[in-house]
Amino acid sequence: MRYSSTHKQETRKKLLDSSRAIAKRGGFGSTGIDALMAAIGLTGGTFYSHFGSKAELFAEILELELANSSRMLAGTDDEDFDRCIRNYLSSWHAQHPESGCVLPALGAEIARSSPEVRGIVERSAKGLHSEWQKRLGDSETAWALLAQCVGAILLSRVMENEKTRQQVLASSRHFLGEAIEQLEALRKS
Repeated sequence: MRYSSTHKQETRKKLLDSSRAIAKRGGFGSTGIDALMAAIGLTGGTFYSHFGSKAELFAEILELELANSSRMLAGTDDEDFDRCIRNYLSSWHAQHPESGCVLPALGAEIARSSPEVRGIVERSAKGLHSEWQKRLGDSETAWALLAQCVGAILLSRVMENEKTRQQVLASSRHFLGEAIEQLEALRKS
């Protein structure tokens, strides 16, 4: 059977798209190559014609996911922080890790990864921090807000009880909303 000239690129894209959701939902380290390939209808043996190693796939997944996470956390220039934080700290985001931010979903695996992978994540986090620092005018607050958002999603996801999950998210939205209001009031005075 003869494949089209774009077949390999299309297969690689399918593998990346599928692996992104699988990794964030069930963990990257605990998902084998056979399972990743089976999700797109191929055998594990064909994996190495697309990636040199599972670590290479993980690094590429993170590059793609970090761009998505930055959009979720930073929003757009015309989007206010309150709206951005409400969207990020939503029940939907907490209950759908496969569609959400990569940091709370794979943070522990990233921390155990190679220096190169952690470097990719650090550069992305610094870019997001810089964006928030410009909008807020304060470096320390930008880091604290980022940590609070990621931590709140992570904490809400480990809660068994939906009411507790809602309390974690609502408390975090309220706390961050007040902190941003106070900071904006200080900047205007």
